Amino acid sequence: MQSTTLSFANMHNHGELLANILRARRESFILRNRWDLPETMGMEFDQYDTPQSRWLAVHDGAGSVLAGVRLTPTTARCGIYSYMIRDAQRGLLASIPADLLFEEAPVAEGVWEVTRGFVSAHVPAAIRHKVRLRLVLQMQRTAREEGIRRMLALLPVGWHRWARRCALEMTAAGREMDMGGILYQAVWIDFSSQMH
Repeated sequence: MQSTTLSFANMHNHGELLANILRARRESFILRNRWDLPETMGMEFDQYDTPQSRWLAVHDGAGSVLAGVRLTPTTARCGIYSYMIRDAQRGLLASIPADLLFEEAPVAEGVWEVTRGFVSAHVPAAIRHKVRLRLVLQMQRTAREEGIRRMLALLPVGWHRWARRCALEMTAAGREMDMGGILYQAVWIDFSSQMH
């Protein structure tokens, strides 16, 4: 089991890995969750998959993606878009309630958004926690490399258990919301204590 952080600067070193992440996202979000998202060539993508983002993957040696997330700086801009949670709050995304946060969405250096997190349905229950931990370790490594102090995520309710098991400092950033039959909540993940 390996973990990798991809960017437009290094994706050429990792063959099909980015395409495989997008294929795994399609399987998780479009096929399994039945979300209405853009797709082409068997890959899920959206307006936030830009050179400003990073894609983290836990994968095997053959390139099969076990888990992944996308990280985007809150300072990102691409046309009318910034990052998903802020754009939802600004009313640009009909699929996410605008009142998802307790306060105004930040635009700040060292604060990034986490979206499109998944663990593949093909990962056996016996190793799911190990895969999640590997993904969290890659998030911590990337936070140090990119100078990320905090991350803002939209996670399924029940993140408290996940945070405890993965030793993450997480607090609620918004209310619970029903999105497609799944309860979600915006949360803060604090990486400032792990910056050294």
